[in-house]
Amino acid sequence: MQSENQNNNSLGNLPKNINRVTSEGGPGAQQIVKFIKQDNQVVGYVLSSGEKINVQQAISLAKQGQIEHVGVSVSKSGKEYIRSLPDGDESNNLDNLPSITQME
Repeated sequence: MQSENQNNNSLGNLPKNINRVTSEGGPGAQQIVKFIKQDNQVVGYVLSSGEKINVQQAISLAKQGQIEHVGVSVSKSGKEYIRSLPDGDESNNLDNLPSITQME
């Protein structure tokens, strides 16, 4: 008997359709290594190259397959956001990455 997490309709404990776009990254793709926060809100990301990008740039790059292991999802309010793809390894989840403030 196949478990619910192993069927074709889920990614880990989440439904496959939670992400509008899934980006495993292509040639030259980068990883998100830090959050950039302002007033406890994520306003951007630091990529493995050291480049700092805002949220909209990250969404655009993810849609182009230029950021590894992320998905573009949509909140209940209809706003797009970046999320890590579930792989059973919590150490690489975006929520577990360090953050810096906008001013750094």
